[in-house]
Amino acid sequence: MAEQSGWSFEDDRGRVAVADRRPSRVLAYTQAGATLWDHGVRCEGIFGSGHDGAAPDRAKTGDLPLDGVDYRGAGDDLDTDTLLRGRPDLVVAVSYGHGQLYGLDPDTAEHLEESVPVVVIDVGQARTLDHVTEWFAGLARALGGSTPRDAVRDLEGARARLRAAARALPEGPRVLALSPAGQEQAYAARPRMWPELRVLAELGAALAAPPEGAGVNWATLDWDGVAALEPGIVLADVRTNAVPLAEIAVPAWLAAAGRVRTVPWNPEPVCSPRAHARFLGLVADALEQAG
Repeated sequence: MAEQSGWSFEDDRGRVAVADRRPSRVLAYTQAGATLWDHGVRCEGIFGSGHDGAAPDRAKTGDLPLDGVDYRGAGDDLDTDTLLRGRPDLVVAVSYGHGQLYGLDPDTAEHLEESVPVVVIDVGQARTLDHVTEWFAGLARALGGSTPRDAVRDLEGARARLRAAARALPEGPRVLALSPAGQEQAYAARPRMWPELRVLAELGAALAAPPEGAGVNWATLDWDGVAALEPGIVLADVRTNAVPLAEIAVPAWLAAAGRVRTVPWNPEPVCSPRAHARFLGLVADALEQAG
């Protein structure tokens, strides 16, 4: 929200970031930077998390053009001086609860907030996908961007199409969100903990849930355990820290793989109508093919 006397925006923590004028040199966590780009806001820099490496993970950058964006790095490479080298006048970070800035050491985050206005958007399980999307859209408007009308129409169409595809297959197939960790094990997402997976359930898709046990967001399973869930569609984590599903050569999985349709999935999704429409469209494709 812009004010005549300056610029301010209340973030998801209830804190108000204030500046003399509308920020124009924005540094953002990769997920946030890609989301803002879909609303017409180009960040001058982005940074990653401990899962990332020396180059941006293209599975997470969406349509963000990287040729004019300074990637600051990730994990232990990030310190206050590195983050501030482009002289950003606003930092946009994400949180998975409790207001903690994801991807940053707490001391680094504290020093950063002492140096530059910071906006944090909670993308964790306590939020709905609509909430996250609307908060990013509000921030984009405050930074001079907008939500393309065609993207909103595409999202409405993708929702309707997925709902119809799910209604036509009341007995399945079961959708499993999976992050392969190697030949020994995989991480199966607990659907209720992921806003974008809850949307699939709301639209009628049948989701496969791993057994209760250790792990808040993920259950660690061997490939026999994955096959036992009998997925018909697998949302496969395509981030660089995940092992490509095509490389898994475990007999239990290979026996099931021929019956499974695979959809690329980024567990750190770009939170814009355009990106959501694209993801729902891929899931709808898989459901329609299963029919």
